[in-house]
Amino acid sequence: MSQIKKGAILNYATILTTNLVGLLITPFIIRYLGDEEFGLFNLIGAFVGYISILDFGLSNTIIRFVAKYQAEKDQKGEANFLATTLIIYGFISILVLLIGGVCYMNLEAIFADSLSPDEIGKAKIMFAILVFALAIGLPANAFEGICFGYERFAYPKAAKLIRYLVRSVLVIGLLLLGGKAVALVILDVTLNIILFGVILYYVFRKIKVHIRLYSWNRELLAKIFGYSVWIFIFVLVGQFQWKVGQLVLGVMTNTTLVAIFAIGVMLGSYYGAFSSAITGVLLPRATQMTVGNASAEELTNMMIKVGRLSFIVLMYILGAFLLYGQQFILLWVGETYGDSWWIALIIMIAYTLPLVQGFGNSILEACNKLRFKAIVYLTFLILGTLLGAYLTRSYGAIGMILGSVTGWMIGQNIMNFYYHFKIHLNIPRFFLGLLQKTLVSFLIILLIGYAIWWIPGSGWINFGLKAILYSGVYAIIMYRWGLNSFERNLILQVIPARLLKSGKTK
Repeated sequence: MSQIKKGAILNYATILTTNLVGLLITPFIIRYLGDEEFGLFNLIGAFVGYISILDFGLSNTIIRFVAKYQAEKDQKGEANFLATTLIIYGFISILVLLIGGVCYMNLEAIFADSLSPDEIGKAKIMFAILVFALAIGLPANAFEGICFGYERFAYPKAAKLIRYLVRSVLVIGLLLLGGKAVALVILDVTLNIILFGVILYYVFRKIKVHIRLYSWNRELLAKIFGYSVWIFIFVLVGQFQWKVGQLVLGVMTNTTLVAIFAIGVMLGSYYGAFSSAITGVLLPRATQMTVGNASAEELTNMMIKVGRLSFIVLMYILGAFLLYGQQFILLWVGETYGDSWWIALIIMIAYTLPLVQGFGNSILEACNKLRFKAIVYLTFLILGTLLGAYLTRSYGAIGMILGSVTGWMIGQNIMNFYYHFKIHLNIPRFFLGLLQKTLVSFLIILLIGYAIWWIPGSGWINFGLKAILYSGVYAIIMYRWGLNSFERNLILQVIPARLLKSGKTK
């Protein structure tokens, strides 16, 4: 089995596991931390997340350049490039500590109107630990990038999955022993350092990567930063998508609203993860296609193929959440988090188009043409954030997310014109290929799913019955009428054909 297939399978195994475990332990965490401390935990994590952008996009740059050096069989160039990036990471770690120190001394002023003195004290402890860990952890991204550049996806993804499972067990143990948010932060930092060591071992002992500074090449530095600066801006865009809302709410409102917003964002990020499991392993392949001068038609064909796979998975989740998501949230975390359904649903609807066009972003990265997308998204997400902050005054957390997603949607629609006229991807053909068979099938599924929604009851058994019936309807209708021959063959590679045949004869 190829590394890409292994990587995709492990991605989905990781996503399914982390999402399932996350859904199981989140109510447990909220119960033992309380709404306010759970919100504080997420607020400080979001704040430190902004400092993490000082990675400057180097981890993605490493994937792209290592894949390029591998394609060109330039071992010396690769060794010199990696040594150069590690030196850059050393300076970044120093910068993280300096900026973190300034922020630490001003935490009380930043959150003076929203956090109590006790919360400020806990926030400062968590912030200091996370900043120190970030200074150590950012260089670790380089070694994961090396693995991905070599298309060695399986080992780092398996290591991350094991780390998550161990973390989940330890979180439960800590909370049962009386641990609070600070203890969870210390646990996360310790496990991240161990993970760094495990990946470091793999890079040097298994892949046998050679790192050596042959020369301090200014031209190479210009290429690195010329490529990474736009990824950096794109990472900043990601922070505006997922983190800025929590900061705005943390400054303007209270930690309970932060917690409600965080639950909605968490479910929205779970949604996106199912698509990124496919597109996340395709940057090296996109690089190889562009280095090999693949035609615009070939790239469009690949974009349709990847987009349809993402779309089929995403429509299952979106349909289920639209119909039964509110019932799930009320059962899962309680009535306090009722608005989290709206937040997550708005994210899912707005995020669908960027997700199904994820391979387009891989093409931009491979072609070193992220500049336009980064500027467009950053501009409209900043405007969206300002709109969200304004709407927060009247509509709280829902107003914040409405403002944010307005920026996303405008930015992605502008990008479709760029894909079509500048990258020469055939966007009309992409949408026709994406929606062929799938759209009508999905609408039929929604109608039947809505009928299922009327089954009386409100408990977990009722919810489970609806989920099972919906899943069965989706699988049958989408397989028989929504998939093309390529997609059916993918399923037949996982489910033995004799089982499908035997099912038809019953």
